Amino acid sequence: MSTKTVSNRNDPVIETRDQLIAAMSKGEKPKERWRIGTEHEKFVYCTGDHHAPSYDEPGGIRDLLMALTEFGWEPVYEGGNVIALKGADGAVSLEPAGQLELSGAPLENLHQTCAETGRHLQQVKAIGDKTGKAFLGLGLWPDKTRAELPIMPKGRYEIMLRHMPRVGSMGLDMMLRTCTIQVNLDYSSEADMAHKFRTSLALQPLATALFANSPFLEGKPNGFLSYRSHIWSDTDPARTGMLPFVFEDGFGYERYADYMLDVPMYFVYRDGKYIDASGLNFRDFLKGELSVLPGEKPTVSDWEDHMSTAFPEVRLKSFLEMRGADGGPWSKICALPAFWVGLLYDQSALDAAWDEVKHWTMEERELLRSSVPKMGLDAPIGGGGKLRDIAGRIVEIASAGLTARNRLNSGGDNESGFLDPLREVVASGKTPAEVLLDKYHGEWGGNISRVYGEMSF
Repeated sequence: MSTKTVSNRNDPVIETRDQLIAAMSKGEKPKERWRIGTEHEKFVYCTGDHHAPSYDEPGGIRDLLMALTEFGWEPVYEGGNVIALKGADGAVSLEPAGQLELSGAPLENLHQTCAETGRHLQQVKAIGDKTGKAFLGLGLWPDKTRAELPIMPKGRYEIMLRHMPRVGSMGLDMMLRTCTIQVNLDYSSEADMAHKFRTSLALQPLATALFANSPFLEGKPNGFLSYRSHIWSDTDPARTGMLPFVFEDGFGYERYADYMLDVPMYFVYRDGKYIDASGLNFRDFLKGELSVLPGEKPTVSDWEDHMSTAFPEVRLKSFLEMRGADGGPWSKICALPAFWVGLLYDQSALDAAWDEVKHWTMEERELLRSSVPKMGLDAPIGGGGKLRDIAGRIVEIASAGLTARNRLNSGGDNESGFLDPLREVVASGKTPAEVLLDKYHGEWGGNISRVYGEMSF
């Protein structure tokens, strides 16, 4: 989730609808300027007893952030608390219960992306070794109740924690108990954005299945392969889901702006503080009729902040954000951007991927989305059959897209090797979650603590 560092008093006030559209259209770039921005979260735990460290405890999250400054990271403060770091590799930030996130820099190729991931993981591991901390690559805390988890001192999260129980039963689980891998990608035009949005939204359940990695809850199997994905089904229906309008004729920036205007607000950021606006209407804000800021109209940054509070399976800001994957180990962090770059950054691959899914009805897309958290690759697809029937073809389309990009490392390898973990899933027919479940019921003997040895960085 976003981390604010400055207030918005000097931003232009929104006077026209064109300013709403510009928040998206300004992201248009020629192909040679397309970049890859990868985000990945992991759970932090104490090696002695596996508890999740609080912000303030000795050697806790605050101390962990400050220790990372030895690698050149600069602290970012809110209310006197360090809540993030910024540096050449992007930003390190905190999710609500102390999950540590790297929001990577915009990079030209996947070799750079995986090198960036490696630097970050080596840094946090070095700090963890000194402080008795380690990091868990899963989509869901495998053994923690909500009550066992700390809360980080960020104003945005205070508002969300109050609001979530009003609109769904699992919003607090989303905030406190989940981790994800995401990738942010560019587009050249409104038409290119729409094509990429439709294709990636239709295929997001496949990413959920290939990366499904959250089969345990409070120490036991939870009946799902991606419980993280299931959590989103009852987090906040006003700001989640498959966005049927994206598949309608004429979809573009205007229609997405209308969607965002209908998404209830969370907050307004002023003078370094978050003002609770949860449930209020941005349309009222545009008229100067927001009850918490009477007479004041929004700035461009207020609108961009608001756009960051919707959580559909694919999100549009000044780039497209792929949101379907569970957190996972290093190889999966590299595989997720490889999957989407391969499909979306080569025109032939993009067209081929869309051809695989364009005949699905909206009802079939919704059924796939609702089935995949439990069924994984056995979830039903449009026209009959199962997701596993197209998984191999889609992965190979992504591989062809990466091969066509021909971005080589110093050894002469292109980017398609980063898809190997997904090829393994397709070949075995088992998602990462099913592999873990086999171990839980087999060699682990039902001992969930074994997951710390298997899935830690």
